[in-house]
Amino acid sequence: MMRMGMPGFAWGAWMTVFGVMICIGFAVAIVICFLLSDALKRLPPQFRKMEPGAVWLLLIPCFNIVWNFFVFPKVSESYSAYFAVQGRTDVGAAAGGIGLAYAICVVCSIIPCVGSLAGLASLVLLIIYLVKITGLKNQVQQTPQA
Repeated sequence: MMRMGMPGFAWGAWMTVFGVMICIGFAVAIVICFLLSDALKRLPPQFRKMEPGAVWLLLIPCFNIVWNFFVFPKVSESYSAYFAVQGRTDVGAAAGGIGLAYAICVVCSIIPCVGSLAGLASLVLLIIYLVKITGLKNQVQQTPQA
């Protein structure tokens, strides 16, 4: 008698692949949170528009879609405030527009038909944002930790 559906070993292989992909995605999310949190920690506390620990809320599934709209603009605003006090006008919005565009693309990636394009755009925007923020972080003068 012939069984319908996938054989047991094929089902197990797919579940393993799915599990590995989930783990990789979670690891990438942890790296992103670490980079953003570290960027905020580099700034003196008076310039932070958000506490570094709040960035880690991005690890909460579904909530992170909304939380992106808070984290990315706040990180950029923090850097803009810091460099404005330093007299640097070349920083501008400190990649705030890119962070907002990333958050919008993440929401759009849920929409059928445009989801894959929006997902790809969000990946590109995230990489650009992280590179810019890391570049700004490296320009912040180190202050002794209390």
